[in-house]
Amino acid sequence: MVNNVILVGRLTQDPEIVEIENNKKVTTVILAVNRNFKNSEGIYETDFIRCILWNSVASTTTEYCKVGDVIGVKGRLQTSKYEDEYGKTHYVTDVIAERVTFLSSNKKIEQEKEK
Repeated sequence: MVNNVILVGRLTQDPEIVEIENNKKVTTVILAVNRNFKNSEGIYETDFIRCILWNSVASTTTEYCKVGDVIGVKGRLQTSKYEDEYGKTHYVTDVIAERVTFLSSNKKIEQEKEK
């Protein structure tokens, strides 16, 4: 069985690293990924996909990436469930990133504007 996901999208916010127990590092990013077809109104819709990054992947991404940067994420899907205060079960699907590739950065654009 195979559980692989490859996404390319823009970061919707600056990644922020959080240190948890046993010195593990984690960051959660939301990728805005455009669909490759137009809807009935002629507009490309966008999906916002939550990705969880751990340890060195989280550290490197937090250090080098900012909101608006385009990154590629290779990982796997993971589904969890929780029960709300009304007893209703909710399911959440995340991408657990195994690798992140930096494809473009707004830093270059900002540096060129400053010149």
